[in-house]
Amino acid sequence: MAYQGNLSASVPEWLNKGDNAWQMTAATLVGLQSVPGLVILYGSVVKKKWAVNSAFMALYAFAAVVLCWVIWAYKMSFGDKLLPFWGKAGPALGQRYLLKQAALPATTHYHKDGSVETAMVTPYYPMATMVWFQGVFAAITVILLAGSLLGRMNIRAWMMFVPLWLTFCYTVGAFSLWGGGFLFHWGVMDYSGGYVIHLSSGIAGFTTAYWVGPRSKRDRERFPPNNVLLMLAGAGLLWLGWAGFNGGDPYAANTDSSMAVLNTNICAATSLLVWTWLDVIFFKKPSVIGAVQGMITGLVCITPAAGLVQGWAAIVMGILSGSVPWFTMMILHKRWTLLHHIDDTLGVFHTHAVAGYLGGILTGIFAEPQLSNLFLPVTNSRGAVYGGSGGIQVLKQIAGGAFIIGWNAVVTSIICLVVRLVLPLRMPEEELLIGDDAVHGEEAYALWGDGEKYDSTKHGLYSDDTHHQWPSSGATQVV
Repeated sequence: MAYQGNLSASVPEWLNKGDNAWQMTAATLVGLQSVPGLVILYGSVVKKKWAVNSAFMALYAFAAVVLCWVIWAYKMSFGDKLLPFWGKAGPALGQRYLLKQAALPATTHYHKDGSVETAMVTPYYPMATMVWFQGVFAAITVILLAGSLLGRMNIRAWMMFVPLWLTFCYTVGAFSLWGGGFLFHWGVMDYSGGYVIHLSSGIAGFTTAYWVGPRSKRDRERFPPNNVLLMLAGAGLLWLGWAGFNGGDPYAANTDSSMAVLNTNICAATSLLVWTWLDVIFFKKPSVIGAVQGMITGLVCITPAAGLVQGWAAIVMGILSGSVPWFTMMILHKRWTLLHHIDDTLGVFHTHAVAGYLGGILTGIFAEPQLSNLFLPVTNSRGAVYGGSGGIQVLKQIAGGAFIIGWNAVVTSIICLVVRLVLPLRMPEEELLIGDDAVHGEEAYALWGDGEKYDSTKHGLYSDDTHHQWPSSGATQVV
């Protein structure tokens, strides 16, 4: 019956089956970036004793965000306007709401004389599809933030932190830039989350890392990945899943979606190569971890621009995303006391905050007018290289990013202080010493027999803390 058009109540006149199928596919791809993508990546890129804890932080956050999202957070991000930066909270659970045509009620954009410049966003699929699509974006943002905290945050504090940060940080950025808030109507460009997702997670992760405190001294000195090949599997899911991440944001299976997917892959490939070349030039070896970092910075940098720039601009952005975050991570991080003092486990500040802000500013430079008109509410928007109002667009991008940075730094600090009143943010020293077995009563690998614990007197020299004859010399270690 579903294929007999209007003869079925489940196929209303406004439904476009192609758009709906693509949007649900895109949502699934983004979900796979988190589960199992980042679950695998986090579980394998950390020291063996933290594999279970790191993977579980990602898995728990995904589940917690999904529930909070449908109960109150979706409408705070994409519902009716409450404040210029916030929507009205409410559930997205009822059949009457979820089966009607998707609409973002605060997105109608008006001229100064009060006439409509751009109509409300109303994709041709049900609200249930929109709620789920936006929900997986919210989930991956919190999981990315967790990368700064691996190897020492109290898991109970993390359970409390996740819904608070989603409610008071993520929803503000999402509504302001996407849901019809003041940055949306001002014309700040963020195609798929360079600011909403990556800049916010990078700044919030760095801020939370400050309040949680560092890993143990031993872990900071030596923190080798427990499985580089499995890390590459997680990274691969992240890269290919980005087709849904950026390709789904036109809210339709259209030409702009195709452009976004192609640009995403061009920039990621260029960035990976540039990062690898820099490792070879300056450290004499191509680092696999470094290549993954370069891949991620390329994906992050193109995200705010994916469907707004031409292919040549995606290459330029890839060159910059493979070099600027490389410089901040490999050179500046070691020389700037603040960066060195705060223990950002996976360098999320560099790979997401730096790359996300860089991408946002470059969007203001390279956004092509025709492509911008396909997507943005403010007509005649353009990047600086195309003249006209392009110079003002760069200033808008800088200001929009500054708002996201300021909000996340301040509100994340408040959340950490509130959580700290109830629970310690950092694990006790005995848990830091032992790791997964102390925190979860589980270990990632039964390498020494069925449940048998490692004993260096019985099992030789293959442990996390073994001092080998030849120390690790990889160009890019996990920060």
